[in-house]
Amino acid sequence: MKLTKTAVEQAPIPASGQTFYRDDQLKGFALRVTAGGVKSFVIEKRINRKVKRKTLGRFGALTAEKARKEAQKFLGQVASGQDPISEQKDEDLSSVTLSEVFELYLKVRSALKETTVRDYRRLMKEIFKDWQDRELRNITKDMVQKRHQDYGKRSQARANNAMRLLKAVFNFARGQYEDSQGHSLFPENPVDRLSHIKAWYRVERRRTLVKRSELPAWFEAVERLRGEGDPTSETIADYLMLLLFTGLRRSEGMNLQWDDVDFVDRTLTIHDTKNREPLILPLSDYLIELLKHREGQHESSYVFPGSSGGRIVEPRKQLFKVIEWSGVSFTLHDLRRTFITVAESLELSQYAIKHLVNHKMPNDVTAGYIVMDPERLRPAMEKITQEILNAAGRSTVDNVIPITFKDSRG
Repeated sequence: MKLTKTAVEQAPIPASGQTFYRDDQLKGFALRVTAGGVKSFVIEKRINRKVKRKTLGRFGALTAEKARKEAQKFLGQVASGQDPISEQKDEDLSSVTLSEVFELYLKVRSALKETTVRDYRRLMKEIFKDWQDRELRNITKDMVQKRHQDYGKRSQARANNAMRLLKAVFNFARGQYEDSQGHSLFPENPVDRLSHIKAWYRVERRRTLVKRSELPAWFEAVERLRGEGDPTSETIADYLMLLLFTGLRRSEGMNLQWDDVDFVDRTLTIHDTKNREPLILPLSDYLIELLKHREGQHESSYVFPGSSGGRIVEPRKQLFKVIEWSGVSFTLHDLRRTFITVAESLELSQYAIKHLVNHKMPNDVTAGYIVMDPERLRPAMEKITQEILNAAGRSTVDNVIPITFKDSRG
């Protein structure tokens, strides 16, 4: 049959699946009719030893006459040595936007931590908001350099982090998107410009902590916070003490649940750590008393519950109070640095310290053979606890000689 307007209109609809009605004058030109009544024009042709089919368009939006001309054009391209289907596919792939590549990147890298994904999305929204619908191939080296410079005026560390993310997305695209010949559609990474011209910002690692001389005032301010009579303030006060006496990262403390606390073995377990290795810490006498006092005060499964029933969130209000009352400017991560600095001042085993804070020892074969049972770490944890209490003027042990430790702020 010849595919004319009348023939197409009268083409029967199959009870199920789809049926093809092929034109007897133009080889490869056909009408596809589905059980749902959808009629579309297609063209089929063997290209590079494979039969390929291209949908030209739906009947109605495309007339039979126009479809025939499109089919002839397609066959003419094939006759001249082209592969229109592969070329169109390559064009479609190379036209992907930054947002599309980023979402696929997150989907493929499904093992990324939730906090990491959240930070990546925040960077994309904050620094690359106006690039979301831009085709990846149209993000140039000059654009990258200028955006890096512009945001560097606000925060050099944030600008660097954003460009590292963008570089990772481009590297992912380089391996993910290939043309019909197996060549990468994105062989160049525009973020490499920053390395070539040495434009990355040199951001010094933050080295602040709570100094030994500041600990008495800091403790007094935290105890004042606990004494406000507000359950939230008491929770935050206990949370701050936990971070100081364990060196835990802030999210590890926030996510701590009662199921992770073992009062029999006197340990706590952190399952979701930065290096993905579970951490079992011995609890000092001080922390055992603190946690037992908290036990049973709340119905939440979290040791430090928030007002909405889940865990606590960033306690900025309470932190500002402690800073104001004590005169000590600090961050939550400063408490971790304080713990580590105290530990190092006591000349404890480096293996013990690194196990306590869950740091890996790179290129250390011996470390891989050491099994650090929590009980082996307990004496070290008690020494660190007692030294912090000594410095804060809160020690009840008379035979412990305070040891002065050095820090980077004083």
